[in-house]
Amino acid sequence: MFETIEKEVVKNKQFLSDVLKGLSAETKHISSKYFYDKKGDEIFQQIMHMDEYYLTNAELDIFKSNKCEIAKIFSPDKEAFNLIEFGAGDGLKTKILLKELLNHEIPFDYVPVDISQNALDQLNSSLKEEMPNLSFQGIQGDYFEVLSRLKESNGKRNVILFLGSNIGNFTNEEALAFTSDIGTKLNAGDLLLIGVDLKKDPRKILLAYNDPKGITAEFNYNLLRRINRELGGNFNIDTFEHHPTYDPVTGECKSALLSNIEQEVVIDDETFHFAQWEAIHTEISRKYSVKQLHKLARKSGFSIKADLFDTNQYFVDSIWEISP
Repeated sequence: MFETIEKEVVKNKQFLSDVLKGLSAETKHISSKYFYDKKGDEIFQQIMHMDEYYLTNAELDIFKSNKCEIAKIFSPDKEAFNLIEFGAGDGLKTKILLKELLNHEIPFDYVPVDISQNALDQLNSSLKEEMPNLSFQGIQGDYFEVLSRLKESNGKRNVILFLGSNIGNFTNEEALAFTSDIGTKLNAGDLLLIGVDLKKDPRKILLAYNDPKGITAEFNYNLLRRINRELGGNFNIDTFEHHPTYDPVTGECKSALLSNIEQEVVIDDETFHFAQWEAIHTEISRKYSVKQLHKLARKSGFSIKADLFDTNQYFVDSIWEISP
């Protein structure tokens, strides 16, 4: 019990430190990883089921259509391996693959990693009920904290899942650093399956982050509410407006919260001044071309093993391999 309390205190200290640092910057920003508290998880589940949010169904389409091929690529001779998923969430898409691997009696250990303990707890509960024979161990934490453990695999192949176009949350430099870091922690023959949202009609992309019902807006507002709840902030949500944009040249879809009045916000005895229409940058969701994705793979030390597309060519699950 006391260990759990201590971990919560450490997490809140990091949350506070990151928020204070971000709001003190010349361009105010808060990391999108702090979207995911219990309430944020619930809102994101709603987003995933929106008609406008095509990403989930596109990747589901890929997994349903290619589950057998993916299983053969991961374990061609039914050899044991570690299946490590970054940003596991509720496991909606991954469960399709897990069941396929179990049905073919392929030996593997599933290691879901997520920043949200709440998401892991829910995933843990559902996996025990749906797949009682599955070997798994969830890890709560930042992706980068887990990378150093990957070589400790007892000689088994490591296969990393990074689904949902989470790579889009990084800038170009961060994406290259992230995939390169993964590459240095893997062994020859290890794999990375990376889900990527592709460039398409800009109107379709923007609608996924600015739906008519305001669910994506509420996802952003919850970030301010979380600061009020956990850090004692005094944000007035009514004085901020959700503002997403998409640049088809860079492929960057960005979200920001704009202060519609001049005001001051207090967090932990620190005061932050907002000019009217000043923004807090909250999220980037970059879209790639296949050419850009392949370039990222090569620069990170990987070769392309397979590209799997959904029916509409909206999305790709690209499987990369560390060369000998």
